[in-house]
Amino acid sequence: MLCSSFVILGLALTCCACAAAQNGEDPVVVTPAGAIRGSWMSTRRGRQIRAFRGVRYAQPPVGDLRFQPPQHILTYPSEVNATTEGPACPQPVVDPGFFVDEDCLRLNVYTPGNLKKGKRLPVLVYIHSGGFYSAAGRSDLAGPRYLLDHDLVLVAINYRLASLGFISTGDKYAPGNNGFKDQVVALKWVQRNIASFGGDPELVTVAGCSAGAFSAMLHMLSPMSKGLMHRAVSISGSPISQIPVLNHQKHLAVKQAQLLGCPTDSSKAIIECLKTKDWRDIGNSLSQMFSFGFDPVLLWQPIVELDFGQERFLVESPLESVQCGRLNAVPYIISQTTGEFFWKAFNILSNQTQTDIMNNEWDRIAPISFLLPPQNSREAAYELKKSYLGGRQLVNDTTTADGLGKLYGDSLIGFGAHRLANLMCRRSPKKVFYYEFAHVGNSSHYVDPVTKKPVGAAHHDDLIYLFDLPIGFPLIPVGDTADSAMVDTMTSIMYNFAKTGDPNGPGLDVQWPAMTAARRRYLRAAQPLAVRANMFEDRLRVWDRLYPVQYCRHCA
Repeated sequence: MLCSSFVILGLALTCCACAAAQNGEDPVVVTPAGAIRGSWMSTRRGRQIRAFRGVRYAQPPVGDLRFQPPQHILTYPSEVNATTEGPACPQPVVDPGFFVDEDCLRLNVYTPGNLKKGKRLPVLVYIHSGGFYSAAGRSDLAGPRYLLDHDLVLVAINYRLASLGFISTGDKYAPGNNGFKDQVVALKWVQRNIASFGGDPELVTVAGCSAGAFSAMLHMLSPMSKGLMHRAVSISGSPISQIPVLNHQKHLAVKQAQLLGCPTDSSKAIIECLKTKDWRDIGNSLSQMFSFGFDPVLLWQPIVELDFGQERFLVESPLESVQCGRLNAVPYIISQTTGEFFWKAFNILSNQTQTDIMNNEWDRIAPISFLLPPQNSREAAYELKKSYLGGRQLVNDTTTADGLGKLYGDSLIGFGAHRLANLMCRRSPKKVFYYEFAHVGNSSHYVDPVTKKPVGAAHHDDLIYLFDLPIGFPLIPVGDTADSAMVDTMTSIMYNFAKTGDPNGPGLDVQWPAMTAARRRYLRAAQPLAVRANMFEDRLRVWDRLYPVQYCRHCA
């Protein structure tokens, strides 16, 4: 009975947890929402952890709830079976074993198995990457076996993707941002229930990569997210860049409708017809939404919602919010990798048809591929071609690949991270830390097709050292290797930051200073770690010239 009473409070004793794991008993936590049954896992260092996977945090967004804001789940009618993985949200599936379903508003919670009585741990809520149209918070894409060697609680969430999550017609039929509103409901679930897992609801860090990095930053701006987070981390992604923020993306709604044979004469007709379509058909139509190859990489975006009486996630542009200091300000980490999307250049240059199209129609294709605003896009495209490619035509050689790769990386991630860091270090009253992930280890999200070895630090590569990713990479064993050391470094940074709001501390053998306007220093995460200044600023100067902003402006 003693063990059971502590489980109800979310404060399991070490001896109880160990005994339960040894006896094969499933861990059960009783939350304000109800009882949740989980399973046991172990970290790369052999630590026992409790895993609660596939837990619904909102009502299934199906039937009449499709394209509607998420509906909270406040209580469960019976004990929740969270012993196995839940589904990812609808998206194209290559592996038939990858579970996808529209009933996907789920989250995973991982907590140490040896919680001490009365101890509350920092909570890390991870929002996954995937361009707002792919991936998931499942344990095969965001596993706990590295981070849970530290004393924290990890929550990884799903949110609706692509048209099902982000359709926006600019009127009452689809105001937009439902995927972000899903995230808000997940964060509210954490506030209500995480203490039962040993987490501290007053110490919640929201971290995300790529699309998740956009999301983490937007929660610092949204009135819906106020009070739900206490630190934020944006890994390789920024909602403030050269890309304009719109009030709707009706063109994507029209395109989605056309692909599935729906009428497009009105928003009402589009939404009513799409509600009748099989979610598989919506998810599997993704590849047909792009304009040139798989460009633009960013299709669905956050929009500033017009007011139709709904609760709005964004009420003004992110740039205006930051310029005017209207922030849910918290300590903040911003990052980019050395190479980001460098590999996109190889895709173009190895395909003569695509190379010819880009050469012959640069003024049409460049704005698509590099996400340039329509105003003066032709002039900007040629300025960027001059800066990155010397104004030369594309040819399949190393010089062109280097320039085009940097142009892809800076247009999609680098400039946005640069602009965000420079804005936030000036406008936020909280500390801002900036890092470059430069480590090239045994694994990468891009490997040379001949050697099968990494050639640079690509987009997403820092995730390899924060999470175990069994869907694509082997577990990094503990040992005297550079990769093992990088796992220890990256997880220590995240743990220190989640605990104190400062990444410095145990596991970091350099002093990483906060970035300021006068001293724009950053951490270069490589072997060895180093502190440098003015990340890629020479290269990014052309973007600052093409898309200037006032860091501070007169605001009403």
